Amino acid sequence: MLKLTPVERSALRAEAHALKPIVLIGEAGLTEAVKKEIDLGLDSHGLIKVRVFGDDREARIEMYDTICTELEAAPVQHIGKLFVLYRPKKEAEKPRASKSGKGMRMVTIVKPSASGTKKPSVSKVMLKGNERVTEGGTIKRAKKRQTSTKKTILS
Repeated sequence: MLKLTPVERSALRAEAHALKPIVLIGEAGLTEAVKKEIDLGLDSHGLIKVRVFGDDREARIEMYDTICTELEAAPVQHIGKLFVLYRPKKEAEKPRASKSGKGMRMVTIVKPSASGTKKPSVSKVMLKGNERVTEGGTIKRAKKRQTSTKKTILS
């Protein structure tokens, strides 16, 4: 089970205040499917809330401890039927770009307003390998490479 300092726990509680529960534990209790769902939630979000629909307080405390020990998560808060759990996100390996530089990539384009007093417009665009963004924010495609006329005539 992961241990947190009181300062870390307090910061995580504040961060979790606005979160909604992403896993609901019903009358079937803490099944393998529920544990797997909590594990996936911790991997993707790091900090999650879990709601238990059960009136037995001792069973909820036992579930809370079981989740924390089996999934190596840190207990942040347990209020009534809500659990707040934390585990640092696992770094997913990013797919490497091909060596030729081709492929799609995400680019953020920020264009200032015409009058200069309004907010700039921000847009996210997917660019292909042969495209670039100019200083004005327009997308230009690379020109086709010129081929020799002599080579086309001879072949």
